[in-house]
Amino acid sequence: MTLLSSPILRLVCLTMVAAGSIGGMAVAGDKTFTFEGPDAIWRSIFARPTDAGTPALEAQRVALGAALFSDTRLSRNGDRSCASCHQPDKGYSDGLPKARGRDGTSLKRNTPHLYNLAPATSFYWDGREPTLESQARVPLHATNELAAEPSQLLARLSADMDVRRQFAAAFPNDSEISESALLSVLAAYEKSLVSPETAFDAWVQGDDDALSDEEKRGFRIFVGKGGCVSCHGGWRMTDDGFHDIGIETDDPGRSAIPGGAAGIRAFKTPGLRQVARTAPYMHNGSLATLDDVVAHYAGKLVSRPSLAPSLVRDLKLDPDERDALVAFLKTL
Repeated sequence: MTLLSSPILRLVCLTMVAAGSIGGMAVAGDKTFTFEGPDAIWRSIFARPTDAGTPALEAQRVALGAALFSDTRLSRNGDRSCASCHQPDKGYSDGLPKARGRDGTSLKRNTPHLYNLAPATSFYWDGREPTLESQARVPLHATNELAAEPSQLLARLSADMDVRRQFAAAFPNDSEISESALLSVLAAYEKSLVSPETAFDAWVQGDDDALSDEEKRGFRIFVGKGGCVSCHGGWRMTDDGFHDIGIETDDPGRSAIPGGAAGIRAFKTPGLRQVARTAPYMHNGSLATLDDVVAHYAGKLVSRPSLAPSLVRDLKLDPDERDALVAFLKTL
């Protein structure tokens, strides 16, 4: 059996796959490991973690956060909520190239989905916020988003006795509703948003018939000649890193954030789970379909020195390969 709990073992396995040597043995340090074959390796890499359940107090916070996520009282004029942009029926995005502000104009970037964010350590396309709590505070106060006025917002919530009881149950040591408690429950809800299991998960769990032959060909391209797995690895299909992927843009991305590399228009790698539901794509919503995304990587990169080293610069895919890769992405 393959056990990939160690990054070193993962690297060994990926190296063996790339070299075509899977099947047989590998040596790491003073230990020898045996492998079942390519599918066993990839199934281990993309396997979901075991659900440990949710403690009762956290469950109360999740439930309260879920209610407030769609509550328009969080906005200054009572006409918007978090769900106005992060719509559950659209994969917690909004289907627009760029988010729409209170005044009807477009905001700077595409609305990212909210699936599988609990393990993440940075948020926004440029990674400028380190926690979901700090991220939630930004749209809450932004003048062209919810534009909440703190004292008015807390007074609204405190006037609702049912909401007061729910906060008291979720925060038994706090006598009043606070902004930090509000942000905490919103973050708790967002952390609970795990993408549903799909055909790809069934394949990962050992059902060879869960994917069609075309979808399996797409997977081989994803982890092979396409090089997609270099950034979209693991069960969440993201490295949580920042890369310049050759999109035409004037947006400085992470280079304008402390810790970003000057001049490199890098943006966070989005997780690909439920990707078929979250069009359009990229930080600026410039690619309308998954076919457009595949076409971008297979011949439409904007060439510049800052391109991510992991990008396959001269990737060529014939029409059948493109269709297969898109078919695979739709299984996620």
